[in-house]
Amino acid sequence: MSYAKFGPAGNSDSFDERYKEFSKIPKYVSEMNLDFYEYQFGRGVRMQTKSAETLKAEAKAYDITLTAHAPYYITLSSEDETKRIGSIRYFIETAKAVTEMGGNRIIVHSGSVGKRSRAQALKLACDTMGMAIDKLDEAGYSDVIVCPETMGKVGQLGDLDEVLTLCMVDERIIPCIDFGHLNARTNGGIKGEDDYKSILQQMENAIGNERIKQFHSHFSKIEYTAGGEKRHLTFSDRLFGPDPAPLMKLIAKLNLHPYIVCESDGTQAEDAFSMKQMYLQNI
Repeated sequence: MSYAKFGPAGNSDSFDERYKEFSKIPKYVSEMNLDFYEYQFGRGVRMQTKSAETLKAEAKAYDITLTAHAPYYITLSSEDETKRIGSIRYFIETAKAVTEMGGNRIIVHSGSVGKRSRAQALKLACDTMGMAIDKLDEAGYSDVIVCPETMGKVGQLGDLDEVLTLCMVDERIIPCIDFGHLNARTNGGIKGEDDYKSILQQMENAIGNERIKQFHSHFSKIEYTAGGEKRHLTFSDRLFGPDPAPLMKLIAKLNLHPYIVCESDGTQAEDAFSMKQMYLQNI
């Protein structure tokens, strides 16, 4: 039987207090009783092959899976062809790095809507995504799974429908559903299990049962304004949501096995473990 996997995005404050050394990441994740780690290339892919191979060996020793977040500079929806070509280059660079680390998932942002209609921006993004998939294949990374992420600000391309449309470009594209982002861009629209169930049903209707079973997810509580996401919080916050417990119950009930990445502000490993406990209580 397959199970959901849980891990942090980047390093919790407690990692820096305990280790600091890059090579200790898998050991730390294992000690936190988690399953994987999402490496953050938000400001660019600068990892050398030797460092990636070190991380791969350590991850194998501790049975930790690695995924990678591509640079934030990716803008699939830009009208500037140079920027779209640059975005595809970030796909390739991230795929190379994650492959050298022994992983096979990359998470990408889709960009902003700008002054165009959302439909026009989405069409550009789908075209760029298709080109990126072709270039990944040409570069030898056909086994790398691409996960476009739902975004937290209303002006960004990346509501649930838009991400699912991007996933229709190719069967190996799997959505990264950031429930905190969806909650923020709908001003607290995720209230409980029924709302989570509606999101999962929409996903299944769009991309089918096989891909929904192994979807990627980001989760954190997020403060928001009328425009959507403002800042990430920790699970200790009681004012903003969403509440992870109903989702963990639902994932167990439906026998889904996603990768669930916690993006809490400084307590991402600890809060990831909290979600894992919620999940295990229901299987």
